[in-house]
Amino acid sequence: MNKMRTFFFIVVIVFFAAVSSAQDLKVTEKVLPNGLKVLLKEEHKAPVVTFQIWYKVGSRNERLGKTGLSHVLEHMMFKGAKKYGPKQFSQTVMRNGGNDNAFTSKDYTAYFETLAADRVEIALDLESDRMQDLTIDPREFLSERAVVTEERRMRYEDDPTSTMVEQMMATAFLAHPYQWPVIGWMADLGSLTRDELAAHYRTYYAPNNATIVVVGDFETKRLLPLIEKYFGGMPRGPEVPAVTAVEPKQLGERRIIVKKEAELPAVFAGYKAPNLKHPDSFPLDVLQTVLSSGKSSRLYRSLVYEKQIALYAGGDYDNITNDPNLFYLYAGVMPGKSTEEVEKALYAEIEKLKAEPVTDEELRKAKNQIEAQFIMARDSIFAQAMQLGQYETVASWKLLEKYLEGIRAVTKADIQRVAKDYFTEDARTVGILVPVKKQAK
Repeated sequence: MNKMRTFFFIVVIVFFAAVSSAQDLKVTEKVLPNGLKVLLKEEHKAPVVTFQIWYKVGSRNERLGKTGLSHVLEHMMFKGAKKYGPKQFSQTVMRNGGNDNAFTSKDYTAYFETLAADRVEIALDLESDRMQDLTIDPREFLSERAVVTEERRMRYEDDPTSTMVEQMMATAFLAHPYQWPVIGWMADLGSLTRDELAAHYRTYYAPNNATIVVVGDFETKRLLPLIEKYFGGMPRGPEVPAVTAVEPKQLGERRIIVKKEAELPAVFAGYKAPNLKHPDSFPLDVLQTVLSSGKSSRLYRSLVYEKQIALYAGGDYDNITNDPNLFYLYAGVMPGKSTEEVEKALYAEIEKLKAEPVTDEELRKAKNQIEAQFIMARDSIFAQAMQLGQYETVASWKLLEKYLEGIRAVTKADIQRVAKDYFTEDARTVGILVPVKKQAK
């Protein structure tokens, strides 16, 4: 009976997804004279608004020797500007019952505030202040640089899995800036200067390199003039330097062994794959769900449940990027088993995808899962704003309107084809985590 209820629930979700996707997203788009793009989507389900501002700058826009600039700048954006001084930004948001945060990726840096609908102008005032008048106090800079350095130590230096992924990316990409971590290399962080950070800010934090996304309970005809009031008078910034690096074709498998204090070994295998601008991203999305998404996926069932050679198994395909990225698989080795055995089992599942089509049931289930997740995200104004911001920053928000249509069009033959095209040995980068004993201090 529970299975029938689950199936009915999924069918209902997918039905509403179909209805939703048949309509446009009802987004109002406006580009101000200074180049600032504004995306507004009214959602009147609750008296709440999320305001987000997306800058087209991330670790992709850095260079070797100066990695981590974008992430350090994200921290400094909370350290005071002309109108609101140190600590005043978040305190002002909290005093008005809201919350705020920020994040940096390889391709963008985004800031957000979620507030009661009648307080949205507070977000406009705060964000416009730090877009054009950030202070970057030298002492605050040194303090925050130390904070980021410690963050790197805790999240990467002391975490074997994070270290493994970081090393694998550095091996997979030779010429493209995706090779270095968003947080930056430790040596680079220690050498960054206040003037370099200020130059990074002046170059990338300008109206013509940003997108404002607002979703929630507001009227467009009233909010748009307010945005123009706070941001319209800002001068256009310099033309942003283009990222011209192109990763050369990989000519053979690359392997790296990372020896680090860890409980158990692990195996990672990454394959070069296209981003969302490429039509193959749709069958790759479905393939990822079939192969490596969750405990019912092929990898988990085979390696964890059936063969019992891994403690966990999964994968990730991050296609919301400016340039082609990695589709990677991983598994944690069960005690008493070998990395060779687990690695071989990973490849065996890939070869099955190449040799014979997925079943009708697998295809239907994967599409249902993807559609259900996509449509349930519409219940959150924050998730809707995130989708719009991510897509617009790396491509165009209008691709969202075609997403479900693209997923529904995927066939078993498409999945088999992309498995053959992209999961090749010559395009593979393998990372093996080898545990070592803790060194006595």
